Amino acid sequence: MNWSDIYWRNTLFFIGTAIATVVLVPWYIWTQGLTWPLVAMFVIGSAGTCLSITAGYHRFLAHRSFHMRPWVKNLFLLFGAGAFQSSAIWWASEHRRHHRFVDTEQDPHNIREGFMHAHIGWMMNKSGPTSRMEFAPDLMADKWIMLQHNYYVPLAIFMGFIVPLGIGFAIGSPMGGLIFGGVARVFFTNHVTFFINSLAHTLGTRPYSDKQTARDSWVMAFLAFGEGYHNYHHVFAADYRNGIRWYQWDPTKWLILSMSWVGMTYRLRRTPPAEILRARLQNEQIRLVHYGMSPETVAALKHRVEEAQARWRQLKEDYRTVKKDVQTRSLDRLARMKADMKVAKLEFHLAWKQWSVYRRALASSPRLAPSYS
Repeated sequence: MNWSDIYWRNTLFFIGTAIATVVLVPWYIWTQGLTWPLVAMFVIGSAGTCLSITAGYHRFLAHRSFHMRPWVKNLFLLFGAGAFQSSAIWWASEHRRHHRFVDTEQDPHNIREGFMHAHIGWMMNKSGPTSRMEFAPDLMADKWIMLQHNYYVPLAIFMGFIVPLGIGFAIGSPMGGLIFGGVARVFFTNHVTFFINSLAHTLGTRPYSDKQTARDSWVMAFLAFGEGYHNYHHVFAADYRNGIRWYQWDPTKWLILSMSWVGMTYRLRRTPPAEILRARLQNEQIRLVHYGMSPETVAALKHRVEEAQARWRQLKEDYRTVKKDVQTRSLDRLARMKADMKVAKLEFHLAWKQWSVYRRALASSPRLAPSYS
C-alpha cells in the first residue's frame, strides 16, 4: 500500500481510539479507581450503541427485515451515530454491496484479501471499492436518514463524546465519563462490529451454505448481540432473526420482537421452517455425496425428512383451522387430529435422527471434518 492510498482520517481515528483506550483506562483505574456508575456507562452505552447498529442500521435499514415507527427509527439513527461507523445510509449501502458481491473483488471487506483487510484495513485504504449510494436508493428518499447523513460528523461527536462527558459531569467524574462512556466504548463497539466482517468469515460452521465464507459462531453471537450466526444470515438475509432457536443468543432479535408487542415494530419477516430445513439438508447432502456416501440413500432419506416435516406442519395448520371454526369443531375430531399430529411429529423426529447419524459421521471423520467446519 502506498502512503497516498491511506485514508488518514479513518486510520488516525482507529489508531487514536486504540491507544487512548489502552493507555487511559488503566491510568484512570490506577489513579482514580473504578466506580459502578462508570461501569454502567460503559455497559449501557455499549449495549445501546451496538443494538442501534444491529437492529437499526443492519436488520432494519440494510435488509428491511421488519418495519418500525418513524420516531423509533430516528432514535436508532441518533444513537447509531455515536458508534462512529459512518452514516446509516453509507453503512447500509456498503453492507448491501457486501451481500451482493460476497468474497469477490467488489466485496468491500473481502475476507479473501486477508483477515486484517476484512476487519479494518478496507476502511483505511482509499484504493478499495468506491462507495456507491445506488445500493440504497430507498433510503435516500427518507429525509431523516439524509439529515443524519448530512450532519453525521457533529452528531457522532455529540452522541459519542459530548453526551458521555456531560453524564460524567453529572456523576462527578467528567474524565471518567469521557474515557469509559466515550473512548473505550467506541473502541469496543467498533471492533465487535468489525469482527463480524473478519472472524465471522473465518471461524465457525457453515450449516446452511458452504458456497461463501460466512460462518455461524456462538462466540461471535455472544459478543455481537446475536450477529454471529452469520452463515444463516447470508443465506436468509431478510429474516429479522439471526439465531433461530430459542436457546441461541440473539439480543437483537429479542429487542425487535419485544418492541413489536407494544407496536414499536411490526411486519417482522421470518423464513419459513421448510426453507431453512431444505437449505440445511441440501448443503449436507452435497457434502455427504461428495465424500462417498450413497447418493440414492442420502437423497431418499432427505426426501423422507422433508416429507415428514411437511406432513407434520400441515396437520398443525389443519388443527388450528378446525379449532377456530365453531361449526365444524368437535372433541372427537380434534382428538383424532392431535393423535395424527403426534404420529407425524414422531415420524419427523425419527427421520431427522436417522439423518443425524450421517451428519455425525461427516463431522467426526478425520477425513471429512475439515470441510464440515
